Amino acid sequence: MQIFLFVAALIAILAVIFALQNAVPITVSFLFWKAESSLALILIIAFVAGLVTSFLFNTLSHFKRTRSEISQEKQGEDSKKDITSERENG
Repeated sequence: MQIFLFVAALIAILAVIFALQNAVPITVSFLFWKAESSLALILIIAFVAGLVTSFLFNTLSHFKRTRSEISQEKQGEDSKKDITSERENG
């Protein structure tokens, strides 16, 4: 557990150093929208947006895979029931 705290503290220190070295204000334009902020903040926002997007796609993929596995298990159980009923009738 202590190693995780050490790594988190190290990442936090690096993030502060990054923010201090990239405090230059820049203007970001997208379609009709314009915003002025520090370079570090814009880069961090873009990074977090990428993380959120990746998390959402990964969650959606996991959900679809789980539904598919459940469906396949149900089909397998139905096949076993059909085989059992054929043996009993035949």
